This record gives sequence, structure tokens and C-alpha cells, in this order.
Amino acid sequence: MRIPAKMTAVVLTGYGGFDNLSIRHDVPVPSPGPDEVRIPVGACGVNNTDINTRLGWCAPAMRKAADNDVALAEDAPGGWSGALSFPRIQGADVAGHIAAVGHGARRSRHSDRRTRHCGTAPAGSRLSQRSVLQRLSGSELDGGFAAYLTVPAVNAFPVVSDLSDTELATLPCSYSTAENMLTRIRVTRQGTLLVTGTSGGVGSALIQLAKRRDAKILAVTTAPKKDAVAALGADQVIDREAVSPGALKEMLPEDGVDAVADVVGGSGFSALIRMICQADGG
Repeated sequence: MRIPAKMTAVVLTGYGGFDNLSIRHDVPVPSPGPDEVRIPVGACGVNNTDINTRLGWCAPAMRKAADNDVALAEDAPGGWSGALSFPRIQGADVAGHIAAVGHGARRSRHSDRRTRHCGTAPAGSRLSQRSVLQRLSGSELDGGFAAYLTVPAVNAFPVVSDLSDTELATLPCSYSTAENMLTRIRVTRQGTLLVTGTSGGVGSALIQLAKRRDAKILAVTTAPKKDAVAALGADQVIDREAVSPGALKEMLPEDGVDAVADVVGGSGFSALIRMICQADGG
């Protein structure tokens, strides 16, 4: 495949609104470095990771500026590790085919269909969790809001699926987060799981992945979204606005729940902790 010298990309030029996103057609196509692969982007998802990075949620200076109603310096750090610099190409959830491999990457991976993990930690590394937080595509590294991107080969996962690239690009961040939560709490077909924030990406993924485990799922959401959440597989849907966090226990089965997957936090988090402790006799 012939690779052009320049590509189209959506470039983030600073923290803030959509006016800080610029469509450019003169961005150099990246070349894969050692142990990297280059991907023509088939599709790239947009999730809260991208939005929050653009808004500067992870920038201490951004939070301080908001608290004190003062302007933020243009060069204030604020990626997931504090290392974000501009201009930056965002986009963490990518699907496509490998079109080139750098030195050290397996040549046999050329043309592999793949989706990618959003971090850059070497597989099996004891520092892998920390490394993922330090180097995130679309934050510390350029991401998939472009025609091409390069990523470490270890973070490009082979895909054998009938799903389209567009469908695959909805999976990496939200579904890997949900899968990790369910694996850590060992949800099984005998378990009853309470899930909050079920209309969001991670919440809806939790319902679908827990249903594949044959768990019983109690979902918390707002009234307008109850039907959509039920359609994902929830066994019971609770209207978040009709019950306070402290009274939520009264809405649960008599034998309680085995685990809670909370993706909301906030004032209701402590009530969920107490609920679990009481169920365990704590």
C-alpha cells in the first residue's frame, strides 16, 4: 500500500471547547519506530477520556484556574501523567489494519486487523499499570483522530471478528475497563451484581459482559433510559432519581447483592460501601 507523506488529522491546539480543534490536511504521516506498527485508521471512537483531556480535567493548573476564575497558561501541563503538550492528535479507541512495522516488530503482523489498548506498557511488565497511565494515546501520544497513527506493537491486539471497524472502535477503553472490573470482583453466574451509571460506555459494557457470565444484574439509571438499559440485559432497572443512595438497599432483593460495580462515585459511593459491608456482616 502506498503511504502519502501528509495526512488529514484533527489537531487539538489547547484546552477548551471545539474551537481548539483544527482539521488539518498537512500533518506528516508518522513512521513506526522500533517495536512499533503503523495503522491506517479504519475507525476511531470518541469517549470521555478524549473529552476530559481536551477540557483539561487532569491539569492541576486547569483545576486551580477554574476554582479561582483566572486564565490558564497556554503551556500548562495536563495529560494523564501531566505531560500533555500541544498540538496533539486525540483519539484512544482505534481499529484498523497494520500497514507497516518498525524494527523489532514481527513482520508477520503486516496486514493484521487489530484494535488497540490505549496505553503503552510492555506486556508482563511490573510497571505496566503505571506506564499505561503515563503514556496514553490522544494525551501523551498522538492518537486516532487522523488517517494514520503509530503504536507500540505490544498494544496492537489481533482481531478475528465479523464486527466492522466502526463497531470495534467502540470497545477498547470502555469494555476493557468493564472486563477488568468484573474479573477483579470475580462475577459468576451465581452472583448478583449492582451496576450504577448504566447508560454510559463502561456501565453498558458492564451489563453486557456480566450477562455473558449469567450473573443477575441490577442496574441504576435515569427514568428516560430505563428501557434502553433493560434491553442490554439488566434483570432489574432502578430509577436513580426516585430513590436516594441511602434508601437504595430497600430496592434490592432480600438476600442483597454480591458485588457493586460503581462508575459514578460522588455522594452515593459511601452508601454503596456500607451496603456491601452490611451484606458481608461487617
